[in-house]
Amino acid sequence: MTVHHPFSYKLGIFTFTGFGIAVLLAFAIAQIICQRELARRGHDPEPIGDLVFAAVIGGLLGAKIYYVILVHDITTLWSRGGFVFWGGLIGGIIAVFAVIHRKQLNPWRISDVAGIGIAAAYSIGRTGCWAVGDDYGRPWSSRFAVSFPEGAPPSTAANLAAFHSSIPAGVAPNTVLSVYPTQLLEVTLGFLMFLILWRLRDHKHAEGWLLGVYMALAGIERFAVEFLRAKDDHLFGPLTMAQYLAVLFVIAGFLVMRMRADVPGSDHGGPRSRAAARSDRAWLRQRHRHSHAERIAHDCSARAGRRQRRAGRPVVAAGDRY
Repeated sequence: MTVHHPFSYKLGIFTFTGFGIAVLLAFAIAQIICQRELARRGHDPEPIGDLVFAAVIGGLLGAKIYYVILVHDITTLWSRGGFVFWGGLIGGIIAVFAVIHRKQLNPWRISDVAGIGIAAAYSIGRTGCWAVGDDYGRPWSSRFAVSFPEGAPPSTAANLAAFHSSIPAGVAPNTVLSVYPTQLLEVTLGFLMFLILWRLRDHKHAEGWLLGVYMALAGIERFAVEFLRAKDDHLFGPLTMAQYLAVLFVIAGFLVMRMRADVPGSDHGGPRSRAAARSDRAWLRQRHRHSHAERIAHDCSARAGRRQRRAGRPVVAAGDRY
């Protein structure tokens, strides 16, 4: 059995928790992946920065509001902890699509690369849950089990009983128990999702199909892991609220995959041919070189004009010299 201790980093008067660092890295990596993939396909990657910023704001608000709904305590809205993945995902999606609508972007094109970035961000973000000792599993007697004496909350018999976990008879309420390290399981499964989506990024379906794949994989992953999690949000029968949402996510994912499997006359995400993508990238590079040359010519013309004015000669535009 391994004993876990929270990770944090102190810099002057500031203290950075492992969760905060992981979330920051998750959004940064997602932005890099989405921008590079859009550029590889021959599209402008610039809007991704605004979309990621919207995802950060919407994701944090959604994660916190969802937590408040779960615990029925409005005061937790201002607490430092209490962020739920499903709420963050829903809030982030709403905020991102609001920006897509305002900027009149192609939602299917963005969503096709977004699935890859979200899977990577999910895997990295779950390392933050591990770092602070949150979202662990049910009691487990194994050499691979982990105890969280300083977790959020600690994995004591009393806390686990509140999560509807079975506690061995005769165990004192304040006893720290070993549990499933479900955070590490989700890190691994999230990384596998990323690898699958990365492998499928040159698919021949319509743009947006890859988002459907992500939704199906993410729903299946979460539905399965929930059976090992220590949770207190059961609704009907043995399933948790997260599992019902996961089922809806899987269904929606397969619907998106079917809807975007083949759309006549549409661009493709991996959908586009590689030759077309190379042609678009060459055009973007050429446009960049031309704009750079134009800036140099403008600067040279401006310097020449200043020299002529100092010399008292009339200013002649660069294009009028010959």
